[in-house]
Amino acid sequence: MEHAKVVVADDDPITRMDLRVTLEELGLMVLGEAEDGRQAVDLVRSLRPDLAILDVMMPQMDGLEAARIIRSEDLAPVMLLTGYAEEDMVSKADSAGVLAYVRKPFRKEDLMPAIAITLGRYRERHNLEQEIESLKEKMESRKVVGRAKAILMERYNLTEREAFHRIQNKSQMLQKPPHEIAKAIITASELGV
Repeated sequence: MEHAKVVVADDDPITRMDLRVTLEELGLMVLGEAEDGRQAVDLVRSLRPDLAILDVMMPQMDGLEAARIIRSEDLAPVMLLTGYAEEDMVSKADSAGVLAYVRKPFRKEDLMPAIAITLGRYRERHNLEQEIESLKEKMESRKVVGRAKAILMERYNLTEREAFHRIQNKSQMLQKPPHEIAKAIITASELGV
């Protein structure tokens, strides 16, 4: 976590300066500062920090909308630093993809655990999303292979096992994944070949 790169957004210059100094004392590098949500999103897009720390109430675009955009584009994990702690605000922060929430006035000893949790949750979520994507691809591949097996079974009066072995053998022979062979079988069938 040390040397993590951060973008900070708060419309109060004193808070930004205090936050920058505190973060640097903690060993983090502040790449940029923004005074509104729109600037924050632009900075995060261009600088690609490890973390964005946003205030909620800012001009142009509030911190929740900025967090929503940053989350939707998967640019960086977002932590809120704000004076608002109402249940409704916490709920809105959660739905915007915020991973941690620290109240103002912040204390140096409160920032490190919140930052560590934010970065850890982000890594966890990112890994889960990659795993889900991989599982989707595997399911799609299985569907394609299943469809190709059905075509081979019908066309050549094969058992399911025999059809699968034909796909496997062709896959090994051509050094291509089975789902690519299956796609070729489906395409050939659709073309009447």
